[in-house]
Amino acid sequence: MNEPRVFDAKHYESYNAARKAVVRKILADVGAQVPLSTCLDVGCGVGYFSAFLHSLGLHVTGVDGRPENAEEAARRVPQASFQTANVEDARLTSIGRFDVVLCLGLLYHLENPFCAVRNLYRLTDKVLLVESMCAPGTDPSMQLLDEFHGEDQGLNYIAFYPTESCLVKMLYRAGFPYVFAFVAPPDHADFRATKRRKKARTMLLASNVRLDTQGLALIEEPTRPWDIWSPPLKPWRLRLGRVANSGRKLAAHFWGNSHGTDKVK
Repeated sequence: MNEPRVFDAKHYESYNAARKAVVRKILADVGAQVPLSTCLDVGCGVGYFSAFLHSLGLHVTGVDGRPENAEEAARRVPQASFQTANVEDARLTSIGRFDVVLCLGLLYHLENPFCAVRNLYRLTDKVLLVESMCAPGTDPSMQLLDEFHGEDQGLNYIAFYPTESCLVKMLYRAGFPYVFAFVAPPDHADFRATKRRKKARTMLLASNVRLDTQGLALIEEPTRPWDIWSPPLKPWRLRLGRVANSGRKLAAHFWGNSHGTDKVK
């Protein structure tokens, strides 16, 4: 009988169901364009998504940083193979390349998420599905945060949370030629912004192959100037207008004084 774990908690049910619906649809859409056979479930936990991916007809390998998770996943999903590995360790890439790489709910738990993204790129033959909590903000930046001690948290309980634009930039700079947002993200409150709370999670698809599906929207790589210490420049028209206005005031001041004081004594 399966041992209850934190991943079996009630609050995970609606969250996983929302993610599963998006994964099912996008893999069907992508699979209609390119053949998909093998899948790597990175940060597999106790195998929830590994079992789901197997049910979709994929040959699944799962990896997790905690050996007790990999062992429990092997008991729950004997149809897949599992091993213990740290996604931040480049040695992980020696296991090969996969048509689909799934990395859900993991990156923000890591100390070095960009290193992990580079490893994910080396593991991905066709598409990477990545889901992560995202720090608020529009700049490609990150927040270093403390985590509580729990088996569903990072190995060292300190984590770098990227903004959504930061994750997009990391995916492009790792080598993916295409990064897509979902037109219809998972139907869960964490993926929506409200007046009281900013969006907490994002799901993206990075691809090595050109895709044409109405469910995806291509995102351009965000840019950020290297000089983050200087105040942002004003639009050039505004700057020129202010210079011209200052010149008129100076001229009026000069000529006004000249005409007002230049009298024959």
